[in-house]
Formats: sequence, structure tokens, C-alpha cells
Amino acid sequence: MEDLRYAWPFMIPIVAIIGAFAAAIVATLAKARVREAEIRERIAMIERGLVPPPEVDPKGFDSAMRTMDRIERLRAHGGGRHRRAGITLIGIGFGLMVLISFAGGAPEEGIGVGGFLVIVGVAFFVNSLFEKASDQPANPPSQTSPPPSLS
Repeated sequence: MEDLRYAWPFMIPIVAIIGAFAAAIVATLAKARVREAEIRERIAMIERGLVPPPEVDPKGFDSAMRTMDRIERLRAHGGGRHRRAGITLIGIGFGLMVLISFAGGAPEEGIGVGGFLVIVGVAFFVNSLFEKASDQPANPPSQTSPPPSLS
């Protein structure tokens, strides 16, 4: 009995960890049941010939909208990604050149390693200059009503 007197301070974190895992498992099971009910409701609507609104699956709708926004931003920036990568690689190359040359005492190796990265960075930068907004795919036409016919 006397040995158990010193064990209780160690039991508090053990019980807390087990409780946290149990709470996480219960929350996951509850979310899975709710998601399953949402899917069954959506399937029932589709079977009846109804088109479920995006509010029925707001997470999926929001995810699709974020994906579309991300694609539009990438189209708008053109060669910005290659330009940023090129400038970063040029900086890293010059940094390695200085580090290896002065701290390592080997200027030839520093120029070789750092110079390679500088050249790769310059290639990325030049590549960004050839990319134009006109090279990007055009935005899809907006959904508008068709023009009235002339007949």
C-alpha cells in the first residue's frame, strides 16, 4: 500500500493521455456518422432526380471554389513562379560561393558549387521572361444568356 502512495503523480499524465485518445476516437466516429448521413441524403436526392444544392455539401463546395481561385491566381501571375525560383537560386548560389570560398578556404570549389546554382537560377529567371500571360490558357467564357436570334 505504501508503494502506491508515490505512484499517483505518474498516473495523472497517463490517464490524461488515454482520455485524449478516447476523446479523439469518439469525435472521429461522430464525424464519420454525420458524414455518412450527409452522403446518404445526397444519394437519396440524386435517386429522386433532384440536384443537390452546394449548401448540402458546403465543405466540398468550398474546396472546389478554393481550387478554382488557386488556378485563376496561377494563370494571372504568368512567369512569377520561375522568376522567384531563379532569384532564390541565384542568392543561394552566391551565398554558397562566399561561404565555401572564405570559410572553407577553397575559392575554386566555392566558385564551382555556387556558380552552378547561380547558372541554374539565371536559367529559371530567363525562362520567366519568355513566359507571357498570352501563353496561359484563356479563362473560360462566363455563363451568360445567348444573344437573341435574328430570325
